[in-house]
Amino acid sequence: MALSKATAIGALGLALSGAPALAQGGTFGGMSNLPSLGGPAQGEAPLSLSAVFAGSDRLLRSGLTWRIYEDRSDGVRPSIVARSNDAAPVLNLAPGTYVATVTYGFASASRKVAMSGQPVTEQLKISAGALRLSGAIGDARIAPAELSFQVFVPVGTNSEGRLVRGGVKAGEVLRLPEGTYHVVSTYGESNAIQRADLKVENGRLTDATMNHRAATVTLKLVSAPGAEAFAGTAFSVLTPGGDTIREAIGAFPQVTLAEGDYVLIARHDGQVYSREFKVESGLDRDIEVVAKGS
Repeated sequence: MALSKATAIGALGLALSGAPALAQGGTFGGMSNLPSLGGPAQGEAPLSLSAVFAGSDRLLRSGLTWRIYEDRSDGVRPSIVARSNDAAPVLNLAPGTYVATVTYGFASASRKVAMSGQPVTEQLKISAGALRLSGAIGDARIAPAELSFQVFVPVGTNSEGRLVRGGVKAGEVLRLPEGTYHVVSTYGESNAIQRADLKVENGRLTDATMNHRAATVTLKLVSAPGAEAFAGTAFSVLTPGGDTIREAIGAFPQVTLAEGDYVLIARHDGQVYSREFKVESGLDRDIEVVAKGS
């Protein structure tokens, strides 16, 4: 399950560069150019570029990369003749036909431009928004370092048809084309996973909180309840059906697990011990296996 809020991206220049993990609403809005940015050489003329969100006149003021390609009709791969990370670059170009392309994160737009020795102004429209993800258990926020996200574009009936980006961090702003995305949130390194379909709207920042039902347990092998844990113990966490969820070695390793029933196996000095236990969402606790006869 996920809770999401969308906010307009207008003055999001600041939010995009250093936004906190949760902002409940907002609007969002270089590498040097290859051609000279001084006065145009003989025969050249300036091409002035800018980009707006589709369906509006709100200029994008950050996060843009511009590339100008030769417009080739002979099947040869076109070469880049100009490049800029400025929001509104002015590029001096010789007469000819070009393709101007602008990228904004994973969104892009392009247009054919004809230069004939006279100044030209072009404004491209980008259908894009942004997504910022976080996680929680009930009302408690999950530390960003304990979360990772994958963002997919559904293809047909496959919700994870195409991976857009893996390893997305909590609080990171991901610029995306307008549309619906499937998000997989992983809390910890085991089976605490949540999924949700989220909509990215044009010109808006969507804040989504993925709600996990999980807890972190500390595994211990002890001689008696509450006694000191044995070092060098090998632990295996299994489902009731016998599938291995996680393995760990140490005196008291911590494991984050989805709520549910489990079997814990502890191996130490050639002996094997086991017990069943239950994980309740939001209840972090010790799980002790008593080494009977030790």
